[in-house]
Amino acid sequence: MAAIQRAKAMQHAALAALLVMGGLAIAGPSGLLAWSENLRLLDQREAQLAQLEAQREALENRVALLHPDHADPDMVGELLRSQLNVVHPDEVVIKLED
Repeated sequence: MAAIQRAKAMQHAALAALLVMGGLAIAGPSGLLAWSENLRLLDQREAQLAQLEAQREALENRVALLHPDHADPDMVGELLRSQLNVVHPDEVVIKLED
C-alpha cells in the first residue's frame, strides 16, 4: 500500500514538473509569448547598430582627412573656424539660428 502511494506521489511530482516546464516554455523569459518582444528588440538593436556604423564611417572619414601627413585643407579650415572662431580678414560671418 505504501509503495502505491509513493508511486502516485512520484507521478504527481513528475506531472507538476512537466507543467512547470511547459508553463516556462510558453510564458517564460525565452518562451513563446516573449518571442515577438525579442524580435522587436532585435530589429531595434539592428537599426541602432546600422546608425552607429554610419557614424563610425563618417568619423573614420574625418580622421583620414585630418591625417598629419596629408591633411585636407578644407577640413583643417573648417575645424579652425568652428573650434577656434577664426576667420580670414576678407570673410563675412553669417550666423544661422539652429
